[in-house]
Amino acid sequence: MAAHGQMSTGGEAERVSAWNLPNILTSVRILMVPLFAWALWAGGPWGGDSATARWIAVALFAAAMYTDKLDGDIARARGLITDFGKIADPIADKLLTGAALVLFSLLGELWWWVTVVILVREWGITLMRFVVIRYGVMPAGRGGKLKTVLQAVGIGLLLMPLAPVVGGWWPWVGWTVIGAATVLTVLTGLEYVKDAWILRRDALAARRGA
Repeated sequence: MAAHGQMSTGGEAERVSAWNLPNILTSVRILMVPLFAWALWAGGPWGGDSATARWIAVALFAAAMYTDKLDGDIARARGLITDFGKIADPIADKLLTGAALVLFSLLGELWWWVTVVILVREWGITLMRFVVIRYGVMPAGRGGKLKTVLQAVGIGLLLMPLAPVVGGWWPWVGWTVIGAATVLTVLTGLEYVKDAWILRRDALAARRGA
């Protein structure tokens, strides 16, 4: 889930109005989170209480994922990168995935330790990026992008209320993908910490040498 602020400088972000299509899409995605959470909770464990509500949650999650890609593509293509987008885009992503993981755990569909590990890493790295932005922008690496894809696919699979239909093996498909995403989440988190330390070290060295 690429923040559409990663390819611009601070000056460019300041010259572009925050009232633009990518930021509107990001705001809509944030507003979708409560609706998504309601639908997932209303569906009950594995959609046993309401498969319809669960499928609504699937549709909302898919729509949010699409707008996440769309707003980034539009922002980069049209040069509509803003400070608001830099902050709101990753927050929207973390709110959506966080809501899904927490509700899965509350519904007994996902181990709490998995949810805690992923959320601590995601919010921790997001905070760290804001802290080190004074030294430079940390773009998402290939591992981070793959982690994001695996998280989205795993959540999407667990959202689908197919276990009562196809059998008890279905959740294991989602758990396997989420497991792989968790491993990458930890590994890429450690890599980002190392990159942030190097970024800060080099920036301070450059300032001293200036």
